[in-house]
Amino acid sequence: MKKKNTGAVVAMVLILIYLLIPLIISVIYSLFSNWTGIIPKGFTVETYAKLFRDPDFLASLGRTLLICVIPIAITIVIVLLALFVTVIYFPRLEKYVQIICMIPYTIQGVILSVSILSMYVSNKSFLGNRLIMLIGAYCIIILPFIYQGIRNGMRAVNINVLLEAAEMLGATRIYAFFKVVVPNILSAIIVSSLLAVGIIFGDYVLVRNLAGSQWQNVQIYLYQAMKSDSMKSSAVFCVIMAVTFIIAAVVLYLQSHEGKTAQKAE
Repeated sequence: MKKKNTGAVVAMVLILIYLLIPLIISVIYSLFSNWTGIIPKGFTVETYAKLFRDPDFLASLGRTLLICVIPIAITIVIVLLALFVTVIYFPRLEKYVQIICMIPYTIQGVILSVSILSMYVSNKSFLGNRLIMLIGAYCIIILPFIYQGIRNGMRAVNINVLLEAAEMLGATRIYAFFKVVVPNILSAIIVSSLLAVGIIFGDYVLVRNLAGSQWQNVQIYLYQAMKSDSMKSSAVFCVIMAVTFIIAAVVLYLQSHEGKTAQKAE
């Protein structure tokens, strides 16, 4: 048994090292001004200092964070309402809802952006706004991941029993769903939201085609940096990864802290 456990640990460590090699190389490359031999030379953090003094980079990072929050919040609300109606009132329709939510898996970013532009670019209403089109496109792209995460969480709890208990205490179904069921599947919502954050942070095609220079996110900034300075582009990539890790760590910490608080209350 110990040999099997040791082998599993060694395999996991090797896989982890393999996955972290690109990030480690990027960090090293961004911290040294010269790497033509085996050992890099010229350690410096000036690249990061210039990066965080650049208002364009800070603005692009803020735009990316903002464009992460809005589509994820909209998609979560829509999926929760759709599942509330189908699971409770029309369970036979749930398979059709699942099929609709899984369709974006097959849609490429280029096809989606071109389709949206051809339909809404000449629209004189708010739908013709490039930022609105971008938010809508992100809602479509992350829909399968949000749906699957929330649905898996709902399958892990007995919704009908929770709702019946809440109704016996005088609560309506919609109130019981959002006050009883949703807190019980909060971990599933958080995990699917983190996955959606990674997808939006790594997007270049949609924001480039739909918003272009009007809404420069970190991926567009990274692409422009790659054409001028490879050391700067490595630093931008490292910052993007660090921000993603920080978001995930903070959310998971809040989730674990809330879980410990709930256990103490019980």
